[in-house]
Amino acid sequence: MMTPAPLFERAALIGLGLIAGSMAHAMREGGLVRRIAGHARSAETRDTAREIGLVDEVFATAAEAVRGADLVVLAVPVGAMAAVAAEIAPHLAPGAIVTDVGSVKQSVIDAVAPHIPPGVHFVPGHPLAGTEHSGPRSGFSTLFRNRWWLLTPLPDSDGAAVERLAALARGMGANVEMMEPAHHDLVLAVTSHAPHLIAYTMVGVADHLRQVTQSEVIRYSAAGFRDFTRIAASDPTMWRDVFLHNKEATLDILGRFAEELFVLQRAIRMGDGQQLHDYFTRTRAIRRGIIEAGQDTAAPDFGRSAGPAA
Repeated sequence: MMTPAPLFERAALIGLGLIAGSMAHAMREGGLVRRIAGHARSAETRDTAREIGLVDEVFATAAEAVRGADLVVLAVPVGAMAAVAAEIAPHLAPGAIVTDVGSVKQSVIDAVAPHIPPGVHFVPGHPLAGTEHSGPRSGFSTLFRNRWWLLTPLPDSDGAAVERLAALARGMGANVEMMEPAHHDLVLAVTSHAPHLIAYTMVGVADHLRQVTQSEVIRYSAAGFRDFTRIAASDPTMWRDVFLHNKEATLDILGRFAEELFVLQRAIRMGDGQQLHDYFTRTRAIRRGIIEAGQDTAAPDFGRSAGPAA
């Protein structure tokens, strides 16, 4: 039986953290790319990537890494996208596909698109997958399985390039869907950005609440605080940039959250048990829907036992 030809000859991963590292493992495992080059800003990260054989070649600059690549993946914090795009632009091969994995799309498009030369295809994207871990050792090949990979093509995006990138995502186990950039940013403000900010806030509240000692917070965290801290352990640079670059949608959702919180505060203050019960019944159905959609499990560990060691 003949082995299928790889989708890409040479991929360049700019940034070598969790997502890029998982892509490297998944692309190699699936025979999706013939060779993988990588670059990271930190010399320590580059050394680690070489040590563990994360990619075939590690380069000190992004410009060197993208030379001859027919796929370029920008896996850097959203705030660094513009500078990286400007650096690599003169070195991109004709016909190459450039994509990203940023959690915000309109801001990335505004930062990257002006630098893309004619004949190079820019197809923004965002895999909805991750863990609280970061760095080149954190990636694993199954990260994207049964997760959604959203592509937000531009009006003039090449259809063949979009489909080739979609085939790559499917080859790594992901489900693919197309979405308008502005709608993507609103959806992610609901499903990811606001929940992360709320988690950071709850951990901050515990840190400032002097009547509860830090040892008590840690010892009794299984009561629910543990799950806030898992989210709040995520990379601070990435999340700083997410909130600065998806400001309007996040503030909109946080405003709605504050209104909902006020309704619950009033129900608690007034002893309105029926309203609380009805509210929790409605919201519980969403959790069941997430499980039924295969995006989590009902296991006590919330389905997070797979992947790298916690």
